Amino acid sequence: MATKASRSAARVMMAPAVILLLGWMLVPLTMTLWFSFRKYLPLRGGDLGGAGFDNYLRFVSSSAFWPSVITTLLIVGSVLVITVCLGILLAMLLDQPMWGQGVVRILVIAPFFVMPTVSALVWKNIFMDPNNGLFAHLWRFFGADPVSWMSAASMPSIILIVSWQWLPFATLILLTAIQSLDGEQLEAAEMDGAPHLKRFWYIVLPHLSRAITIVILIQTIFLLSIFAEIFVTTGGAFGTKTLTYLIFQRVLESQNVGLGSAGGVYAIILANIVAIFLMRIVGKNLDA
Repeated sequence: MATKASRSAARVMMAPAVILLLGWMLVPLTMTLWFSFRKYLPLRGGDLGGAGFDNYLRFVSSSAFWPSVITTLLIVGSVLVITVCLGILLAMLLDQPMWGQGVVRILVIAPFFVMPTVSALVWKNIFMDPNNGLFAHLWRFFGADPVSWMSAASMPSIILIVSWQWLPFATLILLTAIQSLDGEQLEAAEMDGAPHLKRFWYIVLPHLSRAITIVILIQTIFLLSIFAEIFVTTGGAFGTKTLTYLIFQRVLESQNVGLGSAGGVYAIILANIVAIFLMRIVGKNLDA
């Protein structure tokens, strides 16, 4: 049992890391809040004084604000559905005995370690290029006209690219959960004549509920700030402009730091709303 002295020593040793972490989070947040109430134009006079809530009103009244929020939520929701469903399927397949099982698992997980920018460029230029892409050659082989993915099917393309990148993460977490499943339960259900679907629905899926919750929560945190994939593929055109990309345009393209900072505050609010919703609806599984 830890003594009072050991607990005090542990707090002292942890204090520098806690202070550094708080500073790392609070300093950017404080600067964002400060600039959101200022009229700050770096290339047009710098700090031109206080703006009150004008930046917030201008950002939320922009015609691109609500479409960007809807686009963000659509991408997040679609990627979560795809990665969770396919992740469960892949995890169950990888759990089966096979030749070269370790190599196959590494190949399945490998895309997660590819940088988002590189991943998007590979998909855009090697797979989805309408002239020389792999999909274009495949379409021509079957006698169909190639698809201009980044313009004619921009949203499905973005969702496909992001799902490909995050599927290994979901698979890894779910595979770990499946490997902790008690095989005797499945054997007993099989001996009782339970079909595969019922065994999955009543034994495997409830066992995976916590892992699915973790996958959804972690992926949502990162997907709400998706940027690189859109930047190198569509550039926010064709209805793929997310809230993060809209903030980027306001700060760098329009050189309006105050307006972009107000957008950053809206992004924080959106992230917290989504997080609270998920914790209430899905996160209950963590207490089960």
